[in-house]
Amino acid sequence: MNSEEPRKAGKINSTEKEKTMVKTKVTVNRDIPRNRNELNEKLAELGRVNRVRDKIVIEMNEAIERIKQRYSEEVKVHDERIKSIAGGIESYCEVHREELTDGGKTKTVVLPAGEISWRKCPPSVRLTKPEVIIELLKKKGLSRFIRIKEEISKDLILADTAAVVGIKGISIISEKEELTIQPNEETLESAA
Repeated sequence: MNSEEPRKAGKINSTEKEKTMVKTKVTVNRDIPRNRNELNEKLAELGRVNRVRDKIVIEMNEAIERIKQRYSEEVKVHDERIKSIAGGIESYCEVHREELTDGGKTKTVVLPAGEISWRKCPPSVRLTKPEVIIELLKKKGLSRFIRIKEEISKDLILADTAAVVGIKGISIISEKEELTIQPNEETLESAA
């Protein structure tokens, strides 16, 4: 009996069955109140759990800020030293370029501790206050330097949904109602 015979007989062997089975796992993690009193208790509990979570997030952010501050002070010392060393190397290379590049024959100098090279950078444009520049270009008749971004107006589509029926990629999502859960938060008012 060869491996094709079970198929012919309408049977599926165990490996084929495993390949065709779809694994689905549904987990429901809901603490559903049984009555109105439990609903109120769950709402109060939600408020307490939210406050504990918020406190943890605040503590985490404060700890992260302290760590950033500590390391940024250490890094700043090294940044200043790096700037000083790199500036010195650049000055030396400017003065001794002919010697380092063998009279301009190479743009790369390989040394035991690393490599120095001269590279041409392509031209670039740096803008300060783009909004002001856009207005100036328009006034001078240089609109060809202004890029206009096209985008779909969802507001206009919602105002005329019938016009876009059947257009692939556009789905109109019906108005829906959402349940919002807001536990009461007690605050202390200062006695003035």
